Amino acid sequence: MTQSRNNLRSSRRWVIKLGSALLTNDGVGLRTDTLAQWVAQIMTLRQRGMDIVLVSSGAIAEGIVRLGMQRRPHALHEQQAAAAVGQMGLIQAYETCFQQYGVHTAQVLLTHDDISERRRYLNARSTLRTLVALGAIPVINENDTVATEEIRFGDNDTLAGLVTNLMEADLLVILTDQAGLYDRDPRRYRDAVIIPEGRAGDRELEACAGGGGVLGRGGMLTKLRAAATAAKSGAATVIASGLEPDILIRLAEGEALGTLLVPDMGPVTARKQWLAGQSRVNGTLYLDSGAVRVLREQGKSLLAVGVTAVEGSFRRGEIVGCLDPEGREVARGLVNYNAGETRRILGQPSDRIEQLLGYVDEPELIHRDNLIVL
Repeated sequence: MTQSRNNLRSSRRWVIKLGSALLTNDGVGLRTDTLAQWVAQIMTLRQRGMDIVLVSSGAIAEGIVRLGMQRRPHALHEQQAAAAVGQMGLIQAYETCFQQYGVHTAQVLLTHDDISERRRYLNARSTLRTLVALGAIPVINENDTVATEEIRFGDNDTLAGLVTNLMEADLLVILTDQAGLYDRDPRRYRDAVIIPEGRAGDRELEACAGGGGVLGRGGMLTKLRAAATAAKSGAATVIASGLEPDILIRLAEGEALGTLLVPDMGPVTARKQWLAGQSRVNGTLYLDSGAVRVLREQGKSLLAVGVTAVEGSFRRGEIVGCLDPEGREVARGLVNYNAGETRRILGQPSDRIEQLLGYVDEPELIHRDNLIVL
């Protein structure tokens, strides 16, 4: 067992992507018996204290069957109609399976704007984290019903990579009908050899990728790019065959299955580097000496009680600079409240935020995971 594989045994938050080929019977509806097996594995991981987020394909394939279509439609509006009908069956099947274990599922449909627009990104992240904290299993899919050609992810591999960033997960598991990434197309070359481990974002690996399947939109190339996206937040990715028995449990035990793609840096380092590289700040927070000391010496989050003044006009999720009483920048980070809201709660303890604003998004003004001390 390599050290990278061994590290999977200690990972605690996984994003698992299940493709259409694993969930449907060649496009003829959902394979509920197979889905029940996936749920059983996921519950085993849950019992080990792991957080699981699902990115699931299958809605359009299920809708095609329910609507009596002969093949996957090409027109976007027909795909959207199939997704609307099929999504009902998909989430119903998941809920039925998880309810046998007393666990609720939560349907989450996302478009590209939900990820790329910073305020909506933070809203989605807060909702997903809350669902996980409450013990629910988020089942995420692209919002095919309302997405247009310009904003659609185009495949759930890409969506899974973005959700991995969103959740700051330890591992992205992309399950497909292939054993992993081969050095050449195994459908054309019998002597193709699987690549057991590589570096996420390695351009040389893309030359080994083939095309997509009939039911799904993605191929091995999109899976490699999803791994590169996940690596931006320090997450590793495993591309493996969902046809392997107990694949999730065996991966959690460090077994060398599929292709493991490791990031160049850990999650904290990756996020901090991104923050440090942002030259433009959208506003300024002035801190008292106590808050400066807490940030520098204890590495804690910034609370509103330690802020004495606010400058600029910024929105939730934008980068602000944090200055000490002498006007020197000591930190910067992603703020959880806009400028107007921050002015109303500055100098106040976290338990008064709801009273002052009428609601509370986060108890911290800037969470330590979104803060870099300079």
